[in-house]
Amino acid sequence: MMIAEVIKKELRIIARKDKVSVLSKFFKTGPGQYGEGDVFIGVTVPEQRTIARKFVHADMKDIATLLASEVHEHRMTGLLILVEKFKKSDDLIRGKIVDFYMRRASRINNWDLVDLSAPKITGPWFLSRDKTPLYEFARSGSLWKERIAIVSTYHFIKNGSLEHTFAMADILMEHEHDLIHKAVGWMLREAGKSDRTALEGFLNVRYRKMPRTMLRYSIEKFERRERDLYLSGKA
Repeated sequence: MMIAEVIKKELRIIARKDKVSVLSKFFKTGPGQYGEGDVFIGVTVPEQRTIARKFVHADMKDIATLLASEVHEHRMTGLLILVEKFKKSDDLIRGKIVDFYMRRASRINNWDLVDLSAPKITGPWFLSRDKTPLYEFARSGSLWKERIAIVSTYHFIKNGSLEHTFAMADILMEHEHDLIHKAVGWMLREAGKSDRTALEGFLNVRYRKMPRTMLRYSIEKFERRERDLYLSGKA
């Protein structure tokens, strides 16, 4: 039996049907919603992490099988295995993991899948390398590629590099989707924790045209009086 099938079986054993309805609503799986067609079986992320560590030896064919599944927890566990593999690998293998990951971006198709993998894979890989592939993702017109691009910069921020967060925020400034507004606002907020002056400089020439959700997220750590000024257009 393929390791992927063993992993699916282990997930099925611990799945809880009582969680399915809540997860399906939370991740917007209804008709016309961003997660339309996503299927949940009711396994928590900590439980999936445990399984991912147990099966870190799974090969890329097994992970590809997991990512091809319509079941959310199968894809998540596959990505968590990739994260574990990336941590333990040399640059030659890491490069192959990144290529594999980016070629399957269409299967990294919900916000939690992106957020728990991109800062751990594409973030570290592109920190000190040519970032053109991430900028191509940011301009791709694909919701999930765009979110991978901006959320990857979380690792850059943690390592003192903010310029690409601001640059990608500009690229995505007029995006129509709330998931991108939230992601960009989140990264701007994190950048502000590192350099408040840089964030204020970015906001002061843009905040009036920023989507409301993006602005709210980006100024979340400001004092209430400051937040009110930005939100009222009087900063």
